[in-house]
Amino acid sequence: MNPVPETIVRPAREADITAIKKCVGDAFGKYIERIGKPPAPMLLDYPTHINEGKVWVAETQGDLCGVLVIFPTEQGFYLDTIAVSPSFQGLGVGRALLQFAEQEAMRRGFISIYLCTNVKMTENQILYPKIGYVKYDRCMENGYDRIFYRKQLK
Repeated sequence: MNPVPETIVRPAREADITAIKKCVGDAFGKYIERIGKPPAPMLLDYPTHINEGKVWVAETQGDLCGVLVIFPTEQGFYLDTIAVSPSFQGLGVGRALLQFAEQEAMRRGFISIYLCTNVKMTENQILYPKIGYVKYDRCMENGYDRIFYRKQLK
């Protein structure tokens, strides 16, 4: 087994937009048929979010391999989107992005982080509880049936 290359998380730049959209599209495209429409992360206004400092990217050996959208809301620190290019899944990129999001939340003074997933993204409903997230709500939001999870931070 080859060693996992180092993953660097950095703020997204305008020049990353094409690669960001490709990464998100590749990561979430498989859910279009299941949900019946593109998942919400595929529809985000990435140029605006980048300008607002909400988008971070993961790079491995110079390749953009992951995308993270995080920001504070009235409900707390929100992990809006986490996407890993399929060719990099299983190599620790998602874990690096999640750890970064949690550290960023704490750096900004939050004691928890929250996220949501589509009800039809059943894989996430198995993953998030395994890594410390607790389900606390379910609702329709912007035409998507979403389950909300929160994780208490150290």
